[in-house]
Amino acid sequence: MLSKTILWGESMATGRREDDDSVPIEQQSGGQSHRKLANGELEGNAYSPLGEPGMRHWQASYVEHASLEERGNIFFAAVAMTRMPMVITDPNQPDNPIVFVNGAFLDLTQYQQGQVMGRNCRFLQGPDTDPNTVSDVRSAIAEHRAVAVDMLNYKADGTPFWNALFIGPIFDKAGRLRYFFASQMDITQRRIHEQSYLQAQKMEAIGQLTAGLAHDFNNLLQVVNGNLELAQRQLDNRPAAMQAITRAQRAAMKGGALTQQLLTFARKQRLNPRRINLNALVLEFSEMLVRTLGQEIQLQLDLRPGLPPCVLDPTHLEMALLNVLINARDATPGGGEVTVGTAVLADPKRVAQHHLPPGHYAVICVTDKGAGMDAETLRRATEPFFTTKGPGTGLGLAMVHGFVQQSQGRLEIDSRPGEGTTVRMIFPVADSDAHAAPVAPDRPVKMDDGKPVILLVEDNDDVRQLAQMVLESNGYPVVAAASGEAALRLLEERDDIGLLFSDVIMPGGMTGLQLAEQVRQSDPDLPVLLASGYTEQLTGSGRVEFPILAKPYQEAELLERITSVVAGHIARPHPASV
Repeated sequence: MLSKTILWGESMATGRREDDDSVPIEQQSGGQSHRKLANGELEGNAYSPLGEPGMRHWQASYVEHASLEERGNIFFAAVAMTRMPMVITDPNQPDNPIVFVNGAFLDLTQYQQGQVMGRNCRFLQGPDTDPNTVSDVRSAIAEHRAVAVDMLNYKADGTPFWNALFIGPIFDKAGRLRYFFASQMDITQRRIHEQSYLQAQKMEAIGQLTAGLAHDFNNLLQVVNGNLELAQRQLDNRPAAMQAITRAQRAAMKGGALTQQLLTFARKQRLNPRRINLNALVLEFSEMLVRTLGQEIQLQLDLRPGLPPCVLDPTHLEMALLNVLINARDATPGGGEVTVGTAVLADPKRVAQHHLPPGHYAVICVTDKGAGMDAETLRRATEPFFTTKGPGTGLGLAMVHGFVQQSQGRLEIDSRPGEGTTVRMIFPVADSDAHAAPVAPDRPVKMDDGKPVILLVEDNDDVRQLAQMVLESNGYPVVAAASGEAALRLLEERDDIGLLFSDVIMPGGMTGLQLAEQVRQSDPDLPVLLASGYTEQLTGSGRVEFPILAKPYQEAELLERITSVVAGHIARPHPASV
């Protein structure tokens, strides 16, 4: 298609000048009309309904009778009946006014015939019409040649629409220019889909880059943080050194949190979805939201009773809601009101208006009356690292967007300068047979002097050595392996392994998830704990029954998770779970 090779709005040569004789003029209808064929020539930057430049459609025409009064033939009937909007203008009158429109043009633009006759077509232009495209059209008209462009026009009620416009000259038999003919097509939906596709491609490329770096970066942070903890333990009564190490630890953990935000944006973060009620989650989290907004902002709740449940990760939803509330707070520096509401979206027409598949949806909505955003800021609002706040990271709404997308939902943002912003997170309601994650049964664990022998599987030498040192210093016997295949051999050779602790991503061989699944088949009673900072395999594999420890982790987190897994405990249910 033309759009694959030419940028939208790009200025280019269009059509052929009237004195260009390189394409022959052909007669038709016994000499009543003549035509100049397109001959495969691109006439502009517009979408071509033919799918190609075309060879046989007319680029210019020459007529025997130039009058518009002869309307009793089949060709006029065809123009009047077609659903394609058509216009004829007269360049021999001042300002090249419209002298004919068909009914389809009036249907498209919502104008009455009396409102358009005698006017130049520029009345369809508006504030966001591209001046370069307008210049292309004016140049073609001045040079008496054809042009085809995609132009943003406006209907009578002010609604913008994308118009695939073709204009061609009509000459009399003496070669004098008599009229311009224009056909049009509303391609708004195609442009929306195209822009959405290009945006999705850009976001996917950024996401792939982000996710590809996350695993190695989190391993580095794990080594940094782990060694800082070891160094801190060896310092006695040296406050200055302890404070320096503590600051370095905080920085390392913030780096880990930043990576998790990037992974959430990239939709590579592992979620733990469960059946929850949005109203209950908002009420449970409202105290935190009030503290976040501060004394100058008043929080209003507008929760719809009887809201159906959704299957979502409650912790990530809380973080998404918190990020949206922080943006609302920052957009209202002088104080004001922020409303968090919920609603049901079930009407098929409204569902289609939100570009959602048919079904029932629950909506959580945050509205502020702050500064609002202009069109360019709104367009880029969910891009990572884009921020209008000086010290901001630009990851807040990017993370929200990634979480909502990964949860099969849709994020919508409406905003106007000076009128505030509304952010909607739309999620599909839970199926009637959706259940919470099953409770893992208690399993007997093999112990060595009260603590299980841990099979540690990690391909990174530094991370493996650090984890082994931490575990052994806390009394755990450790057997280490650098790959899943080596771990399986150790399991075959030994019968005293009481816990498998494995990294998820191990390039070049078996992943930790594959190892855990294979071990579960051969030894279903062996407890398993997985660790990773990049869980792409987990996000695409449905519900994962193995507990995950996110990298970078602290020593206390590791020991607590090992104790919990060995004891067969599970996390307490979220208060919003149903």
